[in-house]
Amino acid sequence: MFDVAFSELLVIAIIALVIIGPEKLPRVARTLGMITGRLRRYVTTIKTDIEREIQMEELQKMQQDIRRSAHQIQSELNLDTQQSQPGDPKPEPPSHSETR
Repeated sequence: MFDVAFSELLVIAIIALVIIGPEKLPRVARTLGMITGRLRRYVTTIKTDIEREIQMEELQKMQQDIRRSAHQIQSELNLDTQQSQPGDPKPEPPSHSETR
């Protein structure tokens, strides 16, 4: 996230020591560490939720495509069965004796 070098951390620690004081610095550092951990967990949870929603949308889209395809196949099969009702003469297959 942030690219902080060791020298920059050292400068921040010295400034914090001067401003906050040696008695309060450990408590402040611990509190900042806890807040950072909570923030990271929160961001990870949000990322996971977003990825889950994206996967759910993709699965729903695939489900709709499959249902649409199944309905189309079923319609074609129903059309074929309606065209070849019992008692109707069956259509003759085309002959392959054409000369080229």
